[in-house]
Amino acid sequence: MYNSEAALETAKVRVGLVGTGYAAKLRAEALVGDERSHLVAIVGHQPENTAAFAQEYQTFALTSWEQLVEREDIDLVVISTINRDHGAIARAALLQGKHVIVEYPLSVDVTEAEELIALAKSQNKLLHVEHIELLGGLHQALQQNLAQIGNIFYVRYSTINPQHPAPRKWTYNHELFGFPLIGALSRLHRLTDLFGKVFAVNCHQRYWETEQDYYQTCFCISQLCFENGLLAQVVYGKGETLWQPERKFEVHGEKGGLIFDGNTGSLIQSGETTPIEVGTRRGLFAKDTTMVLDHLFHGTPLYVTPEASLYTLQVADAIQRAAQTGLTIFMSDSAAESL
Repeated sequence: MYNSEAALETAKVRVGLVGTGYAAKLRAEALVGDERSHLVAIVGHQPENTAAFAQEYQTFALTSWEQLVEREDIDLVVISTINRDHGAIARAALLQGKHVIVEYPLSVDVTEAEELIALAKSQNKLLHVEHIELLGGLHQALQQNLAQIGNIFYVRYSTINPQHPAPRKWTYNHELFGFPLIGALSRLHRLTDLFGKVFAVNCHQRYWETEQDYYQTCFCISQLCFENGLLAQVVYGKGETLWQPERKFEVHGEKGGLIFDGNTGSLIQSGETTPIEVGTRRGLFAKDTTMVLDHLFHGTPLYVTPEASLYTLQVADAIQRAAQTGLTIFMSDSAAESL
């Protein structure tokens, strides 16, 4: 859909990076390590961190993302910053004729995400929403073993992360992180990638507040009924009021079950339990970055489309409204409807 420009076939892709956190560091390492890319500039929220980051990766430190997207010596903008700003930066970069990589979510607002996809098409620019959960060992193991358990009727996916004390950072801020299952969109995207369209959702969630839009705990339980009849339960929690960590994915079928607990996987059938090897989660940002560069230079297909990410965001938005209203939200082709 997005063809590379002729200039990219003979020159390096010149990259501007927004962010200085964990994901940004992994992006920088991948970009510096690939001879097809040149990291031109970096911008972060704190000048001292930005300066240290720029020195480590031998790039230029800027004071605002607006400066970065306006630079004529940048072809590709990588957005690895707080969720709230993803949409605004992506829009500005696309309007300046840049290709864009953005960590999920594309935006915390569904309408804005739809507009950004349309804008990228009109500009004939790449808009890639990172979903490295699809590249990881857990997802690959799920895909390889689903056929063994027959007709699937129930899935439970739980990620609980106790934090004592809870950090006062953007991931615990309502505005900066967004609704839990929008900010942590990968929890839903695993399901939509594996099981398709959603028919209806409901949700219950609770925050334990602190001050100035920060919370010390959030806990969210959502149920998704898929068009194929599958019922999925997603549990997401983090913070001080939680006591036992959990990272568990259960898939129950008429001929068996798949249980992934942490890094351990098992296939259970008729009293027999077979271990399943789960690949590593390491190196996924580098793999994603390499695939984007392959796409820009050679037109090779990417593993996820922005439209697929948008659909999951629409499901997450419906879940948010279910939590706010206490209603079951029914999905339709064009929008979500409540009853």
